[in-house]
Amino acid sequence: MRFSIERDTLTDAVAWVARALPNRPVLPILSGLLLTAETDGGLTLSCFDYEVSARIRVEADVAEPGTVLVPGRLLAEITRSLPGLPVELDDGAGPDITLTCGAASFTLVTLPVEEYPELPDLPVLAGTVDGGVLTAAISQVVPAASKDDTLPILTGVNIELRGDVMTLAATDRYRLAMRELGWTPARPDLDVTVLIPAKTLADAARMMTPASPVQVVLRSDATGTGNGNGPGSLRAADAMIGFECGGRRLTTRLIAGEFIAYKSRFPGEFGCVGDMPAAPLAEAVKRVALVAERGTSVRLSFGQGKVTIEAGTEGQARARETVAAEFTGDEPAIAFSPGYLLDGLGAALTAAAETAAAETAAAETAAAENGGEANPEQAEARIRLQFSSPTKPAVITGTKRDRADQPPDFRYLVVPLRALANA
Repeated sequence: MRFSIERDTLTDAVAWVARALPNRPVLPILSGLLLTAETDGGLTLSCFDYEVSARIRVEADVAEPGTVLVPGRLLAEITRSLPGLPVELDDGAGPDITLTCGAASFTLVTLPVEEYPELPDLPVLAGTVDGGVLTAAISQVVPAASKDDTLPILTGVNIELRGDVMTLAATDRYRLAMRELGWTPARPDLDVTVLIPAKTLADAARMMTPASPVQVVLRSDATGTGNGNGPGSLRAADAMIGFECGGRRLTTRLIAGEFIAYKSRFPGEFGCVGDMPAAPLAEAVKRVALVAERGTSVRLSFGQGKVTIEAGTEGQARARETVAAEFTGDEPAIAFSPGYLLDGLGAALTAAAETAAAETAAAETAAAENGGEANPEQAEARIRLQFSSPTKPAVITGTKRDRADQPPDFRYLVVPLRALANA
């Protein structure tokens, strides 16, 4: 095998695939990265550890086609260090491969290709979704997933594919994030639920770009409709899901088991409602939280036309800031863990910005058609906080002023700090 390729192209491709390599491979050969050069000028880089696979195809000047398996992380380190010159790889028909870039030259011992597992085939196209929309949804939900590996189900993101609606949800028992978005299913009667490792889903989001379609593909014997009750709708023994965009594909085996009945966790009614401008609130909480140590709270106290955000560490520092707010209810104060609150506000801010952008675009279109000017007041991104008492879960959503009563696409349920202390 012999080919040449631009240094940046190779570096980016190797770095992306190497992210999927296992940290502690059960077999040494699974630490390898597979390079396949084809006569049509394509170079495919891939890896697979029986759980997660990554594959990317880039353009290269192929002189001799072939396939080699090299140590993946070492190749990533080498390519990052190369000067900005074209790179040539040549196996010289021997057991080693030589990488040359300008005056730099490296010789790598190859691994036995015949012992490497075949990449999984995911033959069922579930549907397509805009890359920017799905990336935003993943960023909103993934922070709520648990990092405790002793509870595998809670380390995943539950995805329901029902008709033209995709729903993502994740929880660590102390907060719960849910996001709904539209997509284009391959079959209108598709009804499947899958549970995906949150870390792998976050890695998949890195390959997605706005306005570029992402193909969602499946491997299972359940190619028709599922019952929608959990990942059992796909056969857990071999079921996998994959995301493909721009020549990149990432696949992962599903987490076995059923996710919690999360929709019932959201209260139907609230006694207190606070509406606040999204960006000023998020920035104020971020500043105030600087003086909150672990285990201390950020307190929100609602007054006439404002909310006061407070935090402090005994004997060190205190912070206080006010933001405009509209509030109704009998319980004017509630406190949260700073990290949980910031995660929720960040995700809700994304949701509010999305709806505000859509509002602005619609207003500008209507104004252009009517010969007038758009009203920026309509596009104000806002955050709504709903709760009933300082000890019961609260819900944070992103909204907009003129349509605040419509069901939100994103909801973030979080347990107040006083409730956590009493648990």
